[in-house]
Amino acid sequence: MKKFGLLMAGGIAAIVLLTNLGPMIGLAISVAILYLVFKQFIKEKSTLGKIGWGIIGLIALMASASNIPAILGIAAAYVLYLVYKKWNTSKSVVAEEKDPFVNFEKQWADINKY
Repeated sequence: MKKFGLLMAGGIAAIVLLTNLGPMIGLAISVAILYLVFKQFIKEKSTLGKIGWGIIGLIALMASASNIPAILGIAAAYVLYLVYKKWNTSKSVVAEEKDPFVNFEKQWADINKY
């Protein structure tokens, strides 16, 4: 039953990630442009140049704000990562729980170190 829940959560996260792939790419591009515009704005000496870079930065900021649904895609990618991590670790945890001598072997190894 646990695997079924992980499979469902992973499937939903994968669908959400795929539907938000476009906004994620748009957000990455617009944030990169915004970063470059900010760097140029800081380097600029003239007031007219700062105004020009400020206008371009405002346009890039609006483009970034229009891609806010990409945050759902990022969250879905994180959930998909957690599902993948939990899917792989659940096999080893079950094997350790079935073996009653695991704790004994660890303590015996600690005693033999000294």
